[in-house]
Amino acid sequence: MCLIAAATVPAGSSVTGSSAADTPAPTVLRVLQMNLCNSGRAGCYTGRSVTEAATVMSAEVPDLVTLNEICQDDVTTLERTFSQVHSGDTVSSAFRAAGDRPSGAVTRCRNGQPYGIGLLTRLEAPDTRHTVHSGIYPTQDFTDPEERAWLCVDVADVLHACTTHLAATSFTVALAQCGHLLDTVVPTIRRSAGYAPTVLLGDLNLRRGGSPDVRSCVPPDYLRIDDGALQHVMATTDVRICCGRSVGMHGATDHPGLLATLTIDGDLPP
Repeated sequence: MCLIAAATVPAGSSVTGSSAADTPAPTVLRVLQMNLCNSGRAGCYTGRSVTEAATVMSAEVPDLVTLNEICQDDVTTLERTFSQVHSGDTVSSAFRAAGDRPSGAVTRCRNGQPYGIGLLTRLEAPDTRHTVHSGIYPTQDFTDPEERAWLCVDVADVLHACTTHLAATSFTVALAQCGHLLDTVVPTIRRSAGYAPTVLLGDLNLRRGGSPDVRSCVPPDYLRIDDGALQHVMATTDVRICCGRSVGMHGATDHPGLLATLTIDGDLPP
C-alpha cells in the first residue's frame, strides 16, 4: 500500500500580489490519532471500535488518521469511509504488522489477520512522490511476545508522517523505542529523502510527568501535545500544533481519539 500525506489550504485562502512567489500558502492538516483495541484478544475489545472510528472520521473530517491496535482489514474498511468523507479526492493507506517473537512471523488478531498499526491520508495530488518506511524496533521487552513496530511516510518537500504503538509492558523499553524513532529513524529518512516538517502520532505508553517522562524522548526541536494520558502528537517546531482535544469513542475502545490541527507555514525555515 502506498501512502501520501495530505496537504490542504483552508477554503478561501489565497496568496495574491507580489508576495505570492515568495511566500507559499500554509499547509493545514487536521490529524486524528485512534487506538482501536481491535485485536480481539485484549480485555478492552468490544467489536464496535471500527464502526465508532468511522463515525468519528465522518464527523471530524481529518486529513491524516493514524491507527493503533488494528487488524489489517480494518485499514481497508476505514479507507472506504475516508474515501466517502473526501469524496472526489484520492486517498491512500498503509499498514505495518507487529512482529511475533515465538513464531518469527507477525502478530495476528483473533480472526487470523495481521495485527499492527496503520495510516490513512487524503492525497494532495495522485502523482506526489512518496516513500513508505516501516520496521520493528531493535529494543523489545522479551517478556512480551509482541514486537512493536513503527510506520512512516516521507512526501518529498512536504511532510514526514509517522505512527507507532510503543511497548506497554516496560516503560524503559517504550522510552528506548521512542528515542530510536525520533533520534535514528527520522534522521535516516531525512538523509535519504531530504528535510521536511515531521509529525508523529501514536499511543506511546508514556505520560507527561510519568517515570520515565515522555518528554525525555522528545527532541528539543519538537512540540508535543497529549490526551492527558498515553496518546501524543509531536511535530517539529516548523509545524504549529493547535486546538488539540480528545474525542469520545462511546466505550468502543479504552482510549479517546486525539484530534489536532497542524499548520506548516510555507516560509518557515527547516
